[in-house]
Amino acid sequence: MPTTAEIADAVASELRTGPFDPALDPVRAWLPLYDLGEMVDLHVTIVAAGRTIAPACRGAVQVDHRIEVAVQQKVAVEDPALADPILALAEGIAAHLTGRPLAAAPQAQWTKTEHAPFVAPEHLHELRQITSIIIVTYRTWEPA
Repeated sequence: MPTTAEIADAVASELRTGPFDPALDPVRAWLPLYDLGEMVDLHVTIVAAGRTIAPACRGAVQVDHRIEVAVQQKVAVEDPALADPILALAEGIAAHLTGRPLAAAPQAQWTKTEHAPFVAPEHLHELRQITSIIIVTYRTWEPA
């Protein structure tokens, strides 16, 4: 069974080969933090954020793997039109991952996609940076 980190790697691989223009170069990390000077460029960071384990049946458990995709870039907050393409990309990433099996982790079944926060208000206010988080949950089954 794949680990949560392996599923996060599979999500990064899926986004690298996705139909995005320009192509994405997502990075898997444990924390999507960058120097503010680096944020003039778009950053897509994949984080293995957690797991929930619950009984599935006698002798097996279901494991829900929470993967977060952070889409971040510095913008001039006075002009909302500059933020719109970044948020459209985040929506496109969410749509691309929704319902899609992962080629690098075929045993992981997609269960849900959340897009919250759509924009992190504290990042926008304090850092003048768009930070949008897509949360995708994949399910696997393991012996108890």
